[in-house]
Amino acid sequence: MSFTGINPATGEALAGTFEESTPEEVAHACWQAAAAFHTYRKLSGEAKAQLLERIADEIMALGPELLERANLETALPIARLTGERGRTTGQLRLFAQYLREGSWVDARIDSALPDRQPLPRPDLRQMLIPLGPVGIFGASNFPLAFSVAGGDTASALAAGCPVVVKAHPAHPGTSDLVGKAIRKAVEASGLPEGVFQLVHGTTVEVGMAIVESPLIKAIGFTGSFRGGKAIFDAAVRRPEPIPVYAEMGSTNPVFFLPGILKEKGLDLAKAYVDSVTLGVGQFCTNPGLAIVKQSDGGDAFISQARLAMAQTKPTPMLTKGIYQAYTTGIEKLNSHSRVLIASKSETVVEGFASAQPTLLSTTADVLVENPELAEEVFGPSSLLVTADTKEEMLSVANGLEGHLTATVYGNPDELGEYADLLEVLEQKVGRVLINGFPTGVEVSHAMNHGGPYPATTDVRSTSVGTNAIRRFARPVCYQNFPDALLPDALKADNPLSIFRLVDGAWQK
Repeated sequence: MSFTGINPATGEALAGTFEESTPEEVAHACWQAAAAFHTYRKLSGEAKAQLLERIADEIMALGPELLERANLETALPIARLTGERGRTTGQLRLFAQYLREGSWVDARIDSALPDRQPLPRPDLRQMLIPLGPVGIFGASNFPLAFSVAGGDTASALAAGCPVVVKAHPAHPGTSDLVGKAIRKAVEASGLPEGVFQLVHGTTVEVGMAIVESPLIKAIGFTGSFRGGKAIFDAAVRRPEPIPVYAEMGSTNPVFFLPGILKEKGLDLAKAYVDSVTLGVGQFCTNPGLAIVKQSDGGDAFISQARLAMAQTKPTPMLTKGIYQAYTTGIEKLNSHSRVLIASKSETVVEGFASAQPTLLSTTADVLVENPELAEEVFGPSSLLVTADTKEEMLSVANGLEGHLTATVYGNPDELGEYADLLEVLEQKVGRVLINGFPTGVEVSHAMNHGGPYPATTDVRSTSVGTNAIRRFARPVCYQNFPDALLPDALKADNPLSIFRLVDGAWQK
């Protein structure tokens, strides 16, 4: 079966035909990845670093063609895509630096104690090694940074794991271009072609064939709750269950305290709406829930937010399906008797899949009684919740499910007064922010992009930043090994000059 890319701004089919991968083709891709693993897993950190840098170079060498194709397939502006390309190549290069430093393997050495009583201790040495071939699903909302060469692929390759990527059908041409760049880098590095495999498909069966392959040892996914949960359920039903690192959705609550609203409420209202509608609201860190304590500053904030939302123009979403889901989500929220449309874009909606930015409103007691109102509506909307007291704000926070982020806006004095709110939010999310909207996710060593279920399927991991590498590695302990047989990271003279935990103390 063949299919084409679709321009979401016009609904027109784009040039280029792509073939749905057959079960046999998916099985062969997984086999090639498994065969390549025996070679790739043994590569030095330097060799893997060079591969990641070559991939970054090849992506840049695609030039305007990549950006123009991505623009046609997603309706995202060229400026946004240029920045996303920089993020994609930047995270590849960051992982290359991380590999060269090398301490990520978490080497631990407990020296032998032959004279210990009542029993001697053997020589014990532990480090992280690659998990095996990884299946990765490209995301719709980041056609570069969370797709074929995105963070999941970068971290899996950095760990020493070949990847089989399921291209997102919303941007098949973009995926194909990036896939060719990766294959070119793999070939130039003298590595087996199974280090990277790309399959296409519009059906659930193609993705599930990857998940169910006995050769695949982990899954990386960014997308809807429904899709991520289905993949997770399939993975744990396998004869050999495997980990699924699925980022599935979040409304990223923002709590506005009265003191800062009195000082900066009008500016914060405009910034809030800008964050909600950034990228047509198609960010996993979109602030889809705002809690405002009743006050004069709060009233002014709400009025300004309503005005700003009314002045925001509709723009096309990534696909017609995403647009339809957004419209259905707004209708579902508004069907509740105590949820109102506070404001929506006054511009007439035009275009194939253009979404109308919308601000809805309710009260804290309604949200506490109806926690399903806090579920994500993917797109340019937010539910504004008014609270009469601090206790009501705490009740809202305590009733939250897992999210990627939570933000508290407050001046220095009142932040101290609301320390108990911060303590609650710390248990609910993977990243807590003070006085900053969550829509920027820095690719760095300290970033955590994850959170408790249902935001993700594994609260212990991140999909952004260098710590993402640990998702695709596992610990192995070597007992009483001769030094010559040990991996370099565990040898007595520390030839890699990495940090190691030796008899309980970190040292080089």
